[in-house]
Amino acid sequence: MQIDARGKACPMPVIMAKKEIDGGCQELTVLVDNKTAVENLTRLGNSAGMHVTTGENSEGLFVRLTGEGKFTEEPVIECATTSSGYAVFIGKDIVGAGDRELSYNLMKMALYTLAQGDSVPAHVLFMNDGVKLPAGEEQQVIDSLMTLIEKGSKVLVCGTCLNFYGIADRLKVGIVSNMYDILGAMQRADKVISL
Repeated sequence: MQIDARGKACPMPVIMAKKEIDGGCQELTVLVDNKTAVENLTRLGNSAGMHVTTGENSEGLFVRLTGEGKFTEEPVIECATTSSGYAVFIGKDIVGAGDRELSYNLMKMALYTLAQGDSVPAHVLFMNDGVKLPAGEEQQVIDSLMTLIEKGSKVLVCGTCLNFYGIADRLKVGIVSNMYDILGAMQRADKVISL
């Protein structure tokens, strides 16, 4: 099977390829137009235990993935940061400290609004109670985070926090990360918004 991912913004080539691998595809060639996509697809293939071949032909750069792909962990995708240069830190699954139902609904709406905007954050960072959002059952939250990723945001989720709450196996979106990477993303950002 062949996927033409030329002209697709990061991380779309990886998302397209992962979907096919998750569906059982054992021979996949992905056409891309930049070396970052080649590197990300190579990491994807390696994390799935597949044989990876890269090269260039008349159609441009390509990555060929062969073998039965099984992911033991989410692949790390490195995208250039968006021009907005800001990060959003989410340390709880609610906004504010008022009524819990209202506060949870405000968080859902905040994530939806971020995802629908033109200026998405370079990073969305989840720690403490916040990790319950990407590992939860609320489809609107998962959809909003997927939209942010498709638009170029990198979603990092604290692995220590997931383990503390016993929900590491329920993570639906984002990359399991650590304090070093999360704080590094905050330090590199032009500004950090805490929800």
